Amino acid sequence: MSGGEKKLQAVFFTSEIGRSPVREWLKEELSEEQRKAVGTDMRTVELNWPIGMPLVRKLDADLWEVRSHISGGIARVLFTVDAGYMILLHGFVKKTQKTPANELETARHRLAVQKGKLT
Repeated sequence: MSGGEKKLQAVFFTSEIGRSPVREWLKEELSEEQRKAVGTDMRTVELNWPIGMPLVRKLDADLWEVRSHISGGIARVLFTVDAGYMILLHGFVKKTQKTPANELETARHRLAVQKGKLT
């Protein structure tokens, strides 16, 4: 990874009441070592966008996931891209083969809220 300019700037989705769920998830549910692994992968995406598998996978229209291998599983951060920003919508540790429907729905809801903020 080079020390070049970021192609995307990661920012946290913020709810209508001022909460940043991905920031809270990182601080409250992941260890320092796990946060560092996720942060390293997020920086790789910021510097190298667009980037594909195995690090980033497209899930839906305007929705991607960063897949970070951490102790205890694979952390997923679901995000959208808009105007040079990587908006971090939802984070969780995946424990099953398929992305759970409720996790995907949470990200889709936040994406809809975010799109409402942009218009």
